Amino acid sequence: MSDTNTSRAEPWGDNVLVEFEQGIAWVKLNRPDKRNAMSVGLAEEMNKVLDVLEIDDRCGVIVLTGVGDAFSAGMDLKDFFRATDQVSDVERMRAYRSTRAWQWRTLMHYAKPTIAMVNGWCFGGAFTPLICCDLAVASEDAVFGLSEINWGVIPGGVVSKAISTLMNDRKAMYYVMTGEKFDGAKAAELGLVNEAVPADQLRARTVELARVLLEKNPTVLRQARLAYKYARYMDWEQSAEYLTAKTDQTTFVDPERGREQGLKQFLDDKTYRPGHGNYQRES
Repeated sequence: MSDTNTSRAEPWGDNVLVEFEQGIAWVKLNRPDKRNAMSVGLAEEMNKVLDVLEIDDRCGVIVLTGVGDAFSAGMDLKDFFRATDQVSDVERMRAYRSTRAWQWRTLMHYAKPTIAMVNGWCFGGAFTPLICCDLAVASEDAVFGLSEINWGVIPGGVVSKAISTLMNDRKAMYYVMTGEKFDGAKAAELGLVNEAVPADQLRARTVELARVLLEKNPTVLRQARLAYKYARYMDWEQSAEYLTAKTDQTTFVDPERGREQGLKQFLDDKTYRPGHGNYQRES
């Protein structure tokens, strides 16, 4: 059963819609007439939305998607670039800062797990929030593209950096240089999404994945996600020290005492077998 929150006291309802469904917060880019192209107003609203949802008990997992037939067509050429060309340098930097904040600075290290559900068009600047979500599922017929080269610019923002974290150089360079489109199945092959499914199964598969995450110990899940993201930029020695400390920190801050429960159920009670699901969490 879906509980849709439409109260205007919440920081959504214009460029962004939020619906709550049994622990899942469906965060929807809401500019369908523009294929959810991202404007300055959308960035400012998204920052407020993510800030509020991080401490909202109704939200255990965020699913980021788009209203209509698009995830997002990228940055809005008129309401972002043309608009920022007409203002002071300070205002322009503020607009860029708002966009960078939600698309990668916040999403990359968000306290709650995030899933991108790519339901249609995904172009240009939309690759950044897509990649900065923890996981991603796409419709097989979704349309992806780095088309900037075709209209005389390079992929903007941090798109080139974002794709370099998931795609190998040859494949990334091919699409940056040719501007060719590709579908959801190809996106899965390239590693941009975890999997691609038929359009009529997209929502169900995303919910299924979100449910798996909701069953995990939330403290340990958060620590595991962040540990991986930080460790990938470290060398082996730094990683060893950091991950040892992160393990100790997780044990200390976990209110469920998951490590203790897991070991007890496996070693003493013989009620849990690693690799066969979760240890029994106390409700």
